[in-house]
This record gives sequence, C-alpha cells and structure tokens, in this order.
Amino acid sequence: MQPIISGREGDRIKIEVTIDLSGSMLEAEESILRGVNAVGDAATAEALKRFDADGDPIAIGDAKWYSKGKLPKTYNTPYGVISVERHVYQRAEGGKTFCPMDDGARIIRKSTPRFAKIVSHKFANGAAAQVMDDLEQNHGRCCLKASLQDLATHVGTVVQAKEENWNYATPELAGKVTTVGIGVDGTCMLICDQKWREAMTGSLSLYDKRGERLHTIYVGAAPEYGKETFFDRMEREIVRVKTLYSTAHFVGIADGARSNWDFLGPHIDEQILDFYHATQYLARAAAAICEDDGERERWLDEKCHNLKHKHYAAQRILRDLQQADTRKMTPEQSKDLQECITYFGNHLHQMRYARYRDKGMPIGSGVTEAACKTLVKQRLCCSGMRWTPEGAQIILSLRALVLTESRWHQFWQKINQYGVPALPKHQ
Repeated sequence: MQPIISGREGDRIKIEVTIDLSGSMLEAEESILRGVNAVGDAATAEALKRFDADGDPIAIGDAKWYSKGKLPKTYNTPYGVISVERHVYQRAEGGKTFCPMDDGARIIRKSTPRFAKIVSHKFANGAAAQVMDDLEQNHGRCCLKASLQDLATHVGTVVQAKEENWNYATPELAGKVTTVGIGVDGTCMLICDQKWREAMTGSLSLYDKRGERLHTIYVGAAPEYGKETFFDRMEREIVRVKTLYSTAHFVGIADGARSNWDFLGPHIDEQILDFYHATQYLARAAAAICEDDGERERWLDEKCHNLKHKHYAAQRILRDLQQADTRKMTPEQSKDLQECITYFGNHLHQMRYARYRDKGMPIGSGVTEAACKTLVKQRLCCSGMRWTPEGAQIILSLRALVLTESRWHQFWQKINQYGVPALPKHQ
C-alpha cells in the first residue's frame, strides 16, 4: 500500500494509493484507515519539505550559519512515523546546530504540530495508557507511552511558560456581559508522598442581565504549586476581564473561608455567600430544632425558600434561630444550632439572595465547585493515581486551556504564529 505522488502543481500534489476492499466491512474499513494514514504520511513529508532551506548560508543575528548537508530525521505525525532529509546548519566554529525546517514547520519534540495538539488534548482528558490505546485502536497509530508523555509534558510546559504573556480573546457571546462572578475553591488530590493535599481552582463566569451564564474561564493550581502563585494567575485573569468588561458588576462567590474573601475582596463590587453552603448549615439547624422528619423537612423547605426569594429573610431566619428552644436538645444539636447562628451572624451582609436574583447575579458557587470536579477530580483522582506537583500542574494547565472555550484553538494559533518558545534546559 505504498502511495505514489502522481502529480505536482505548485503547493498542490496528487497522491495515488491502492486499497484492498475485500473481506467484511470492518476489514475494509481497517484497510481504508491504513491507506488514509499512508497518504497522510506521504503528504506530510512533502508539506515539511516546504519549510526547508535551500542550503545557502544564512545569517542569524550577527552570525553566519552554514549547511552541513541534508541529514535524515524521523518525525511523528498523526498518521505514522516518517523520515525526511533536511538541511542542518552550524556556525563555522562548530557548536549547536539549527534546522530551519523544524523551526518553520513548528516541530515539537520531533512531532508535527497537529500530532502534538492531538496527543496533548488526549492527555488533558485521559491517562497515558488510555491515550496510547486510543491512538492505536482508533487512529491506527502505535506509539511508545514514554514518548507520548514527553510530548504532552513539553506542550504543558509551553502553556505554563507563556501564561503571563499570551492573552486569549473571549469568544463571541450571545449577549451583553452585565455581571462577572469570580470564585475560588480547593479540593484534595493524592501526591506521591501518599498524602492528600489541596489543589486550587478558580473560575471567572460572565453573565447577561437575565443571569444566564455566557462564558467561563478556568484556572487550576496543583498542591505545592503555591497559593500565592495561583492567586497571581487569578489576578491576571481578573485584570484582563475587567479591561474587556469595565462596566460589568463584579461579584465574588465563595463559602465562608476567610482566605477566599481576603483574596476576592479587592477585586469585586459585591460579596455573595454561596447559597448552598448556607442551606447546609440550615439543614443541621433543622435537625436540632425539629423532632420528627416531617416537621424538619417542612421547616427546612420554608426557610430555604424564604432565604432565596424574600428580602431580608436572612435576618428573620437568624432571629428565629436565636429564639429556638434548646432545652430538649442534645449537646451535639446545641452545637449545630450555635454554629448556624454564628455562620448567619457573620455573613448576613453576603446573604441578600432575593436582591441578587432580582439583579441577575449568581447566588451559588456551583461553577467553581464543578471546576473542582471537572478540572481536578475527573482527571487527577482516578483509581490508583498519584502525582508529583509538577506533573499535576502540567495536566491542570492543559485541562484548563481545553475546558475554557476557544482557548485551546487560540493557543495553537499562537504556536503557529510565533513558533515554539525556547524553554529552560531542565525542562
């Protein structure tokens, strides 16, 4: 099934291949896939040659570089492994070499950009063994696991290296942004030292005047990556969003953790305590106040409904909690009631849910909590997984880029435009 280049016209080529369609339909389809991959390899080899130099000396800065002749090199493509001869340059005094074709074609770790994009996207969504099996079963590509890991790691490292300098445009939205909800939260994952440590997640969600979410930006940081580093990344995103939507109302949505509000405070116009955390405290208070299940359910439904829909409901609920009869309560029930009273007392200014809803503001941190699950748990907390902080951060960087609509495409557009940035040697 060796393809033949039967015609050329400028940058266009015609490739002929013979495909055996005998056997069952499945067998025929497998044969077609092999033919398509063979054509892909042949076309990719020709496409790469377009970026090669002609062998004449070239100037880079103040230095002159000379071709050592055409030397063969193997490349990973979406279709297979190919060998291409290309010019390799070196200065007269020796030293490091330079390959114009690799630079012009945006080669990443001996892989074409499309193959690097495919592999790193798959790594953002699945483990190395799953990626290797997927490529073999669905793409007819047999690859070494170590090579795939090295490629995805390199792409993730580029994402991290350019996160401060490369800005990403917000996709075209269906409505005008009137509110921006900012949330931060933490979730635990298993590190190689067999200890559970906290990974940080953040979200910036854009809402229209009806409270419909239009777009969400995700940020993630692995344990030991540093909360300060995470907050720095969040701040950069907040500054960019504020530049784009300067007239929007910025609100912070979080649970009662002090560290969350210490960070959110300077960046927002209004604080909103996560409604669902408030209801969890009410559920514990209901169990303390009401003796039977039916009464408990009715009490909780009423309080939650009022808290969500009626103005100044939080103050009235707090008063009811303070006036509850504690004489028949167990010490544990009294403790639960008192914790609910303290929680409401400390956060009344953040619990004006009817007002928030009237103005189309979000009242729950579900987006951020969902980020904990989709960004961290689904990928990094599968059975048997343990991570180094560095490895976890690579995956989180890739995953945040994939989950934030349009950013994955924009990242590869920047690679296509600017090339693959040089990274520190230890990377």
